[in-house]
Amino acid sequence: MVQGLFKSKSALRFAVLLGCGVLVSGCAAPKQMNMFDTSPVASQPEAPLLATAISNAKALKSQGKRLWCVPFARDASGVDLRGNAGTWWRQAHNTYARGHDPLVGSVMAFKSTRKLPMGHVAVVSQVLSDREILVDHANWNRSKISLGMKVIDVSSKGDWSAVRVASNGEDLGRVYPVDGFIRSSRVQ
Repeated sequence: MVQGLFKSKSALRFAVLLGCGVLVSGCAAPKQMNMFDTSPVASQPEAPLLATAISNAKALKSQGKRLWCVPFARDASGVDLRGNAGTWWRQAHNTYARGHDPLVGSVMAFKSTRKLPMGHVAVVSQVLSDREILVDHANWNRSKISLGMKVIDVSSKGDWSAVRVASNGEDLGRVYPVDGFIRSSRVQ
């Protein structure tokens, strides 16, 4: 019954290993069943930050509140920015290191678009190749946490300025513009 909360056995093991309190009494309630989307594979982020992000998200869900990408990314990365995700890249200037190559733990800042009017932020959990990463984020799928979601760089220059996100298993969706990656290290 508990395994039904997760899309794979590896995702279940991941949650247990993190010790983030996912497996609690009454977790089969419909509200919590759909909280996690761990497709295609579970990621291997920095466990304490991710555990905090998941715990805080669980607390919000238990209060009937919606999950958003900004608080989740802030908790999972240590990048302490506020406001709509579409403003993070600009806000990070002269505060946090920024770059155009993905590093584990950095925040991928999606630009605001018609489809994403407030932008979006996701935390890099694994670098698979120079054009493929896994991210952890919230609210890509409405009010859910998605762990280990594949993102592919489809930019013509290989600079991560345009990506596709594998939202449904391995199916890549539309192209989204990206500003870059915000590091948790502060600018001196």
